[in-house]
Amino acid sequence: MIIKKYVANTSNEALTKIKYDLGKDAVIISQRKVRQQGLKGFFLPKLVEITVAVENNNNFKKRNDEANIYEGSFSSLKEIAKIHMENNTLDYVNPENNKIESIQNKTENTMKDKNVDTLTIFNELQQMKEAFNKMNNLKDPLEELLLENDVSYEIVEEIVKKAKNTDIYDKDYKEAGLRVMGDYISVNNDELKGNVVLVGPTGVGKTTTIAKLAGRMSLIEKKKVGLITVDTYRIGAVEQLRTYAEIMNLPFAVVITLKEMEAAVNSMSDCDVVLIDTTGRSSKNKMQISELRAFIEKTNSSSINLVISSVTKNKDIKNIIEGYKTLNFNNVIITKLDETNSYGALLSIMKYCKTPIRFVTTGQNVPEDIKIPTKDKVLKLIIGEDNIC
Repeated sequence: MIIKKYVANTSNEALTKIKYDLGKDAVIISQRKVRQQGLKGFFLPKLVEITVAVENNNNFKKRNDEANIYEGSFSSLKEIAKIHMENNTLDYVNPENNKIESIQNKTENTMKDKNVDTLTIFNELQQMKEAFNKMNNLKDPLEELLLENDVSYEIVEEIVKKAKNTDIYDKDYKEAGLRVMGDYISVNNDELKGNVVLVGPTGVGKTTTIAKLAGRMSLIEKKKVGLITVDTYRIGAVEQLRTYAEIMNLPFAVVITLKEMEAAVNSMSDCDVVLIDTTGRSSKNKMQISELRAFIEKTNSSSINLVISSVTKNKDIKNIIEGYKTLNFNNVIITKLDETNSYGALLSIMKYCKTPIRFVTTGQNVPEDIKIPTKDKVLKLIIGEDNIC
């Protein structure tokens, strides 16, 4: 008895091959769905695996022997292709004499004999190289690096595609990737002044970030700082900020209505900087976001900062940013960098925000654990060449 497994995209495809190989007497033992091999297999449709059995028959043996011959030749070709691809060359088997010849020689002869343009030949070579890559299940090194550092698959594909179009990708794939990612990232080093508003979801650390900023500017930069909060929903939020204000001897106001916001801002007009803490809102709740927007408009602020945590899931980042875009934020503050070991989320935040990074926070200490990062620092964090702790 012969027992064999077949893997195909669909059941019909597998059954067709089974019928061809084993004939109509084959009996299905089991059928299940399996993931494709490699890391990409998690993102691709599952395959169908069918296990069948059949009594020995000469027809199958003949086909199987032929398949083994072709498989041996194909495996040899794969090994040859892999070796030459690693040395940036490609060979092929000439069907006329069954000898291995250089693609370069083949290209030159083709161009001489048929006057084929260089671009056509180059495109054919690229297609062949991609085919060999897939045949050998070779992972793109830049793609592998970014996925290991938790960059979302959607963004990885975009970056790898752009990086491959640079003139240095084959020599230094990492540098090519950094150049592409650099286009997504900018940092705002401008001095904080006037009314500064912080917005964002609950639990991202807005209140603690405001305390750090207040301590940095009042204790280190010696500026006159005022604090306003409209976060009256979260238990303890007002008391927490009030405590910081008392410790640093800063003017402090709690706002509940739009009229109170206008009055509080006017009462602190002599301050160099007024830091305004807002209620955490769900980005999905348009009514709450609209209510928050009304408070922000009363501040007449030109510095609206979206606060978002670096430990936010990649698939949630886009939704949060889209929900808060109606507030017209023009900077982003990324918090809790000390709570993760991979920083791929930073790239997602920068791509979807399309605004500069204003600050990052790296711990709970006030006011020490807040920094203005450099672009180079952010890039190194993303690819795992640097860390916070």
